[in-house]
Amino acid sequence: MRTRLLLAGGFCTGIAALLHVGIILGGPDWYRFFGAGERMARLAARGSAYPTIITAGIAAILCIWTLYALSGARVIRQLPFLRLGLTLIAAIYLARGLLGIPLVLVAEDPYANQLKSRMTFMVVSSVICVILGLCYACGATEVGRRASRPPPSTGCR
Repeated sequence: MRTRLLLAGGFCTGIAALLHVGIILGGPDWYRFFGAGERMARLAARGSAYPTIITAGIAAILCIWTLYALSGARVIRQLPFLRLGLTLIAAIYLARGLLGIPLVLVAEDPYANQLKSRMTFMVVSSVICVILGLCYACGATEVGRRASRPPPSTGCR
């Protein structure tokens, strides 16, 4: 069950990575729609490299997170620091999911003000992040359980 949750989390994270590539290709309207803010949309409209670099960086991080999910689910070879990686990914997703709305509500910043007017986006994205965080947390738990079990005996001495 935990492996399936981790696979689902990895699949969704992979979709999010591809979506970020789509945002780069989609341009200013996509930056606006997906919550990047008016500043990023305007920079993209002017041809600035900044939105592309930031969004490509996010896509790359999400790709790495997808690989960690696949590794934890034993679809690909074990990556270094697997349990730690899954735990940190879970913590980041959970922090975004649980703290995103409260931080937006108390922050006095032009971007936070834009997000306050898009509370549906904030709620949906926060729920998604909490679910993904729980998927990765379950995966980290499973990897920890596997590591604490003795290897199966082959009967050879």
